[in-house]
Amino acid sequence: MTISVLVADDQELVRSGFALIVDSQPDMRVVAEAGDGRQAVEAVRRHAPDVALLDIRMPGMDGIEAARAVCAETATKVIMLTTFDQDDYVYDALQAGASGFLLKDVRADDLVHAIRVAVGGEALLAPAVARRLIDDIVRKRARPGPPPADLSRLTGRERETLTLLGRGLSNPEIAAELVVSEHTVKTHVSNVLTKLGLRDRIQAVIAAYETGLIQPGA
Repeated sequence: MTISVLVADDQELVRSGFALIVDSQPDMRVVAEAGDGRQAVEAVRRHAPDVALLDIRMPGMDGIEAARAVCAETATKVIMLTTFDQDDYVYDALQAGASGFLLKDVRADDLVHAIRVAVGGEALLAPAVARRLIDDIVRKRARPGPPPADLSRLTGRERETLTLLGRGLSNPEIAAELVVSEHTVKTHVSNVLTKLGLRDRIQAVIAAYETGLIQPGA
């Protein structure tokens, strides 16, 4: 299987650099490039790539609006390109449906790995630094109001699974914590996503925070 990728960044050198890394992989191919969010959305509609790499700050339609459109209309996985001083933007991107984010100075190996992880539907928030970042984001952005997800739809085991997802645990780690098989964990995760109407594990992490299962700083 060849993974098709769209690269969107308003800086041509950055865009070309990412495209070069992707095209150097035997199982990946850049099918389109874009210089702003509107072009990116149009390119996704035209080429239906597996993954779209979107810079958050682009002229006209920014990466967040582009991600929202792409995630709402297509099955393309979105990875945002960002910097640590854009916490609020990262939060907005994840809320829009992005499958994760990378720093713009990401190493080539990490970029390639992230693309493969996104295609596989796994979380890009596993590293401790990402958990600290999402913790800071939720602390800054959480606002009073009704919870975004109805946890009453979940069984007790599914609530436990969502809590562990919120803590950034992988499937093997969740299986060890709950003393069940990885296959059972995959079933629980799938049920959580379906019942709460979540796109992927990234949104499950956010839901765990926003519904109070995980407290910022815990």
